[in-house]
Amino acid sequence: MSFIADRLNKISPSQTIAISAKARALKAEGRDIISLSAGEPDFDTPASIKAAAIKAIETGQTKYTDVAGTPALRAAVAERFRLDSGLDYKPEEIIVSTGGKQVIYNAMVATINKGDEAIIPAPCWVSYPDIVALADGIPVIVPCHAKNGFKLTAEDLEAAITPKTKWFFLNSPCNPTGATYSAEDLRPLCDVLLKHPHVWIFTDDIYDKLVYDGFKPATIVQVEPRLRDRTVTMNGVSKAYAMTGWRIGFSGAPLELTRAMNKLQGQSTSNPCSIAQAAALEAVSGPQDFIGTMCETYRERRDLVVSMLNQASGITCGRPEGAFYVFPSMSGCLGKRTQKGVIIDRDEAFVTALLDEEGVAAVHGSAFMFAGHFRVSYATDTESLREACTRIQRFCASLS
Repeated sequence: MSFIADRLNKISPSQTIAISAKARALKAEGRDIISLSAGEPDFDTPASIKAAAIKAIETGQTKYTDVAGTPALRAAVAERFRLDSGLDYKPEEIIVSTGGKQVIYNAMVATINKGDEAIIPAPCWVSYPDIVALADGIPVIVPCHAKNGFKLTAEDLEAAITPKTKWFFLNSPCNPTGATYSAEDLRPLCDVLLKHPHVWIFTDDIYDKLVYDGFKPATIVQVEPRLRDRTVTMNGVSKAYAMTGWRIGFSGAPLELTRAMNKLQGQSTSNPCSIAQAAALEAVSGPQDFIGTMCETYRERRDLVVSMLNQASGITCGRPEGAFYVFPSMSGCLGKRTQKGVIIDRDEAFVTALLDEEGVAAVHGSAFMFAGHFRVSYATDTESLREACTRIQRFCASLS
């Protein structure tokens, strides 16, 4: 009998974290590595947010807080939801957790019984299926194809719903594709969900402030308030405020579910870091103008990466509306051989050879439940992006 619990056999280590770790290790060995695998901004946390954290330390805000977060932060999060999306959450319906990932984990473990299904549109963030599986649920992966902009159709959602469906996940803007849903995109999905009152909705809006070209993102409850009583609206400070390491995520949800998540969190991590909460309070309630400046830089980088990748032999790359990723197809490279003799028989072989032979780290599409593609993060400096894309072009041109 194994000492390790059987439930861990249901999940895999995060492949995005693994590839980023491998890239760091190679760089430490002296290799010339450009990593396009990490899902975090390269911008520094704004000075006013860091100052709030320093002040919290100096004024002794170093004790336990309420499990669900400080009253001040929960109230500020509720106000942020109202200002950004017109959502009406009371502070007691807000929970603050150690990153958005804990919000997802809390919600799934608090609600899923063995055999419950969760619909997950793919390409999807690598952690959704594993968290559902760890909670004894069944991930139901629904492919969303490039011809539809990697967006889920109402017809595919309807076809995936069964009597066992408990959750439907929606991530907009999406990691890894950058696909973003407008109110018009969400309306048909909401209409389907209204017909199935047993299905709860988890909407991951962590990238919602990172949108381009005047695109107006929307969220489920904003489009259809009648779904409020069975929706979790999740967000956080990691992406828009360049605070990945501060580990603060939060959600608004019906009071009964928020209390259940609070109960679970109270017996796991308890409250998030008090200093990080003070910083997050400044982030969500302080000046927001720097986000527009950051977005303009991302837009320029996106345009550069899309243009250069579309000039690479065997690669096609769409232009996403949000987040800081592109998800190009490498199908034109399949079946070819690298200069070192590696056969590109799948997307993982492509990114592995790209790292080995050109020193560029990207993440294979299969990690996101969608083969034949790879994810590139353009959250790095422009010159590194230009050099990385030049190397990708060279790598693709060398295949035979």
